[in-house]
Amino acid sequence: MQSPPDVGAQARAYVPTAGSLAGRVVAVTGAGDGIGRAVALAAAAQGAELVLIGRTVRRLEAVHAEIAALGLAEASIAPLDLERALAPEYETLAAALLARYGRLDGLVHNAAVLGPLAPLEHYPMADWHRVLHVNATAAFALTQVLLPALRAAADASVIFTTSSVGRHARPFWGAYAVSKFAVEALSQLLAAELGGHSQIRVNALNPGATRTRMRRQAYPAEAPESLPEPAAIVSPYLWLLGPAGRGVSGQSLDCQAPVG
Repeated sequence: MQSPPDVGAQARAYVPTAGSLAGRVVAVTGAGDGIGRAVALAAAAQGAELVLIGRTVRRLEAVHAEIAALGLAEASIAPLDLERALAPEYETLAAALLARYGRLDGLVHNAAVLGPLAPLEHYPMADWHRVLHVNATAAFALTQVLLPALRAAADASVIFTTSSVGRHARPFWGAYAVSKFAVEALSQLLAAELGGHSQIRVNALNPGATRTRMRRQAYPAEAPESLPEPAAIVSPYLWLLGPAGRGVSGQSLDCQAPVG
C-alpha cells in the first residue's frame, strides 16, 4: 500500500522535540551496524530504552557502550541469530523482555541479508532459503512472539524495513527482492488484522540508497560519499515510533524523497 505523498513528506521533515520517546521501550533488530545502529542511537537520544537485537555480540556491545557513554537510559542486549535461531530462542527473548519491561512500545525490523545478485536461472537454492528466512520468516516469527508485549503497551508501533526492489522487482535481485515483497505484504497484513481493535500500528519504511555495508555489497563501484549516512535518514523511524505518528498504519513510506 503506497502512502499519500503528504504523509511521507511529513515523516521525512520530522524534527523530534527533546524527549519525544521518553519512557518508551524500543527493540531494534540488526542494531549493531548501519541503519539499525543509527535508529537505536537516535531513539535512545530521544529518551527510549533500547533492546538491541542482533547476531554479533561485540557490535551490540559497542552500541550499548555508545548509549551508556552519552548518559542515556540503559540499553539491553539480546543476541539472536535470525538465520539459525529456533522457536525456544525467540520465546526466551520475548519472556525476558516482558519480565524486564512489562511491555514493548516499538519494534523495528531492520536485520537483513542481501544474498547473491544473480539471474533466477542460476540462483543457488541454499541462498534462496537463507535470504527468505532471515528477511521475512524471522521477522514474522519475532513479531509473533512479541505481540503480547506490544499489546501491553498503550501505543505500540511496528516498523518493517523494506526496499524499492520490494515494490518494483529489478533483474538479478533474486531472493532479496522477493523477501522484501514479502515484508511489504507482512506489514500490510498485520496492519489490516490489528486495525480497528488494537493500539498497535504497523508500517513499512524504505531507507533508500544509504551508506551501509549492504549497499557496498550491492554496488561495489559506487562512491560511498555520494550517499547519506544512516543517521541522516532516521527521522521517519522516529516519527513512526513516537506520538507524532499516532494513527498512521498500513503505510509504506520512503525515508528519502522519491526521485522523479
